[in-house]
Order: sequence, then structure tokens, then C-alpha cells
Amino acid sequence: MNRVLGLVLLGVLVSSPVLSVSAATLYMDPSSSNLARGDAQIISVRIDTDEAQDECINAVEGVLRFEGPVNPIDVSLGNSIFSIWVERPTISANGREVTFAGGIPNGYCGRIEGDPRLTNNLFDVIVRTEAIAPENNQAVIATATFTDQTIAYLNDGLGTVAQLTLLPKSITVQPELSQAVLDPWRELVAADTIDPQEFSIQLAQQPFDGRYYIVFNTTDKQTGIDRYEVIEEPISQFAAFTWGQATAPWVEARSPYILRDQSLNTIIRVKAIDKAGNEYIASYIPDKALRTTPNVQVALYILLAVSVLVLAYGAWNYTRRQRMIREEQSLARYIESVDPEMPTKSPDQVA
Repeated sequence: MNRVLGLVLLGVLVSSPVLSVSAATLYMDPSSSNLARGDAQIISVRIDTDEAQDECINAVEGVLRFEGPVNPIDVSLGNSIFSIWVERPTISANGREVTFAGGIPNGYCGRIEGDPRLTNNLFDVIVRTEAIAPENNQAVIATATFTDQTIAYLNDGLGTVAQLTLLPKSITVQPELSQAVLDPWRELVAADTIDPQEFSIQLAQQPFDGRYYIVFNTTDKQTGIDRYEVIEEPISQFAAFTWGQATAPWVEARSPYILRDQSLNTIIRVKAIDKAGNEYIASYIPDKALRTTPNVQVALYILLAVSVLVLAYGAWNYTRRQRMIREEQSLARYIESVDPEMPTKSPDQVA
């Protein structure tokens, strides 16, 4: 889905943006680091709003770019304040950028009293330094910066573009290999034994073509959701046509997901899997009133009916022919008994 169209779903209209007077700040925590070769680090992408101006941000989209001997290797949404992602933070094919677009209904208006500014997290990026030392054996400064494609929107129902301050991050990479490799992310994954939070599946119908689709979402407060998978299993084991047998593979998917079985004769299951491999499966059984006979199954029934008719006609025609043969044979025997010299047709000549 296009980013802008997705952000419209959050109530963001970007047709004629106007810069706001207040200023939000997008930054990384920690703002600077000192790492050895081979070390890993968790970088939190955070946002601050202008609380004095009652500024609220409900969507942010952008690109985070890395330069130097540091590469992003994973992302986590476990601590994110955003509940809707048009584009989940994704590492580019060249491994140098992270693109993202998400938001929160009703907006984020800053920390509440007692909040140590830890609840302003958009997502975490896990980075690792390159293991090969530079030829001059000197420390190298790597940077992480937000590009000019990074935009925040105010929660004002008008799609107003917020005035946004973008702060970079620097990482000093030492020439020496780490003696005890730092990898806090691996430790977090190893310690994560809790399944994603329970969630439900919502069935909806597209207004323009009537196709059914499902909506789903959940969170994992430790390592974050890694992916969702969907399977559509037949409600009846005697179904003539099914999309998902017990041995069928799960299909990786994202919400919203258009169902393959538009007749709603399948049990829909969605599996949420976190970064540690823990999972939770939600199920949805469509109401009987919504189920219809699949077109393929209707065609199969018609084919079966036609086949039965053809077989019945063939059996009737064969029986009729055999009866005619027997009658001709009986007539021939009668004629032969009356007048042996009268020529008669042999059974093979009887039509």
C-alpha cells in the first residue's frame, strides 16, 4: 500500500500541508556510541513533542540512513508507541537504510508525569560494526541520519506537516576486535520466552468490489513481532474443494489480508511470531449466514451431474441395444424353425 494512502487511514490528509509553529524532535538513543569491531548495539528511535504548545503527532514516515562500518541487522517494535504501521521498519536490500511509516490513533502528545522519556519509542534498530579493521588501523566515525524524506504529521485532522528537528547519531568504531563481543540483542532474544499478546481477527468487506478481507494486529513487549502467517482450513473434511489442508503451509501475510476463500467456508487462523520464535494463533470461524458455495465447487457439482447423466444415457442405450439383439435372435430362430431355407441375419448383422 502506498505510504500516503496508508497514512490517510490514520486521519492524515496530505493534500496541502502547512508547517506548524511548534517543533517535534526525532532522535536516536543513545546519541553517540563507542564500539569495538564486531560489537552490536540497540538504537532506539524516539520522538519528542513540544509539550508547551500541546503538540500531538499521529504519524511519522521516513528513511534512516547509515554510513561507515556499521550496518543495521534487525528491527524491533516491542516497545513502540505506534499501533498502526503502513510500512513496518524495513532494512533495504543494500543494508544501509531503514524505511518506515506508522502512526497512532489520537496522536502522541508527549510524556505524562513520571515518564522518564522511555515511552516515546517508535522502534529499535539493531546495528553491528564490521569486523574488518581499516588499513590505517585508526578509529572510524560512522553515522546514522534521517533523510529529508522523513516527515511527521500533526494530529489535527488536517494532515498538517509538523516542523520536525532531525538529530543524527555518531558511532566511533575502534580498530580493535572486541575481546568480549557485545550483543545485547542476542541476549534479549535468548531471554524471550513469552508469547505475543492475544488478539482477535476482524472480518470486513471491501466497498468497491465486495471482497472479504481480515484485519489483525498484536504486540510483543519483549523482542517484538517478527511476522504474521495466515492459513485457511476447510470447515468440513468432506468439502469438495478446499484452500488449506492440514498439511498446507502457512502463508506469510500482513494486515489487511484478502481471503483466498471468498465463500467463507474455511476456518481462518493467523499466527503471530515474535523475534524469539514464540507464537500465538488466533482463529476465526465465519458465521453460517455469510457462507456461500464456492464457484469451483458449483462447477464440480455441475460436472458431476453431467457425468451421471452421460453414464445413465450410456447404460440405457446399451440395455436397449442388447434387448434389440435378443429380439432379432429370437425372431431369426422362429423363422428358421418355420422355413429353414429362408435367409436370416446373423446376430452380428443386427443393428
